[in-house]
Amino acid sequence: MDIEWYLVLSALLFSIGFIGVLIRRNPVVILLCLELMLGAGALAMLAFSRMLGDQDGQVMVLIVLVVAACEVVVGLGIVVAMFRRRLPLDVDDMKELKG
Repeated sequence: MDIEWYLVLSALLFSIGFIGVLIRRNPVVILLCLELMLGAGALAMLAFSRMLGDQDGQVMVLIVLVVAACEVVVGLGIVVAMFRRRLPLDVDDMKELKG
C-alpha cells in the first residue's frame, strides 16, 4: 500500500476531529475528537517512518500515545469533577475554570 493512502486517511481523520472540536460543546466528545486528531498525526508519522525505513517515527508515535493517555486522564478528571459538582457539561457554560 502506498504512503498516499495513509496520508489521505490521516488527513480525513484529522479533519473529522477538527470539525468535531469546533462544532461540539460536550467536553467528552471534544476529548474524543482531540484523540482522533492525535491518532491522525500518529498515523502520518508511522507512514513517513515506514517510507523512510527508520524507527524514529515509531518512537515518536509511542510518545504521542503517552501524551494522549495523559490528556484523557486529566480531561476525564475535569469532567468527573464537573459532574460531581452538578455543573453543566457544556464548554460554553464553564465559567468556573476561568482564571
